[in-house]
Amino acid sequence: MKIEVIGSGCKKCKALFELTKEAVFELDINDTVLYSNDITKITSMGLMSSPVLTLNDNPILVGMLPDKERLKEIITKNLK
Repeated sequence: MKIEVIGSGCKKCKALFELTKEAVFELDINDTVLYSNDITKITSMGLMSSPVLTLNDNPILVGMLPDKERLKEIITKNLK
């Protein structure tokens, strides 16, 4: 599975990346979380906000930084 945070490099984007790594570890998912600051990836998805969290190149979270428990719920829901 490909897990990626795409952002501009701002504080919020980097925070989502770190939080996602923690959530993935706690969910016992053995995939590496990637980070990209390639904004063209965001616009090619038709999105205008960052950060974006994707699973297998599908956006599952856009423009927000949830708490860790909510992030784990979002990830788990989208694994199915």
